[in-house]
Amino acid sequence: MFGLLPRRFLISIAAVALAVMAWAIAPAAYAYNNPDLLPDAPTFVIDLADSLTTIQQEQLDQKLGDFEAETGWKLRVLTQFDRTPGRAVKDFWGLDDKSVLLVADPRGGNLLNFSVGDALYDLLPRTFWIELQTRYGNQFFVRENGEDGSIVNALDSIQTCLRQGGCRVVPGLPREQWILTLITSLVGGVICGFAAQPRQPGQIFAWQWALIFSPLWGILFIAFGLGPVISRTSDWLPIVRNVAGFVLGVLVAYLTPVLGASSASET
Repeated sequence: MFGLLPRRFLISIAAVALAVMAWAIAPAAYAYNNPDLLPDAPTFVIDLADSLTTIQQEQLDQKLGDFEAETGWKLRVLTQFDRTPGRAVKDFWGLDDKSVLLVADPRGGNLLNFSVGDALYDLLPRTFWIELQTRYGNQFFVRENGEDGSIVNALDSIQTCLRQGGCRVVPGLPREQWILTLITSLVGGVICGFAAQPRQPGQIFAWQWALIFSPLWGILFIAFGLGPVISRTSDWLPIVRNVAGFVLGVLVAYLTPVLGASSASET
């Protein structure tokens, strides 16, 4: 019986300690709804993380105000690091179904997060917001262009798409993405060229085999090679380059056996 007293005493001490810790930590949870961090004057930008210069903040505030007056869509920006007003911004800005809240927080793997009103999904689908986040919020883009560049570019894309009545994908073709489309075009051409190699005496082009393999090289060239380019830019140069890459792949794969046979016969 007396042996149980120390154990009960220790359990009681632990319970009291946990209660004290919970009481001490509880005020930190208030930061998720802390209106004290909100400015006194109306503004479209709250820069708690100092991601923007004073001039950038003033220009962006004016730009977002003009955009709302022109289109009726609300765009708001909140940058935060160790402090956040949390849910208090909803009442401060009157966020509704026609609002977009861009939250820039460098503590995560991706700088950008978006709180999107339901009315915008008819014009900008969920895939648009995912691509927007991954393109401008990734660590490589932020390292090269800064947090301010990430925020401004994302807002420009949203404004451009809303002005033109919606977008299925984010406008613009990054160099990295174009290189990937060029590679898929080349691979598609190589597959088409191998499939079209003559397999019978007197045959010049095995169109039947090329047709059989058309789902494979067609997906690589059309869906992954041309599709992303056409849907993101009106510039003809990357399209011409991808078509040239496909043709080059076809010629290399098609002519390889011919050149090999010629070398063997000369030997």
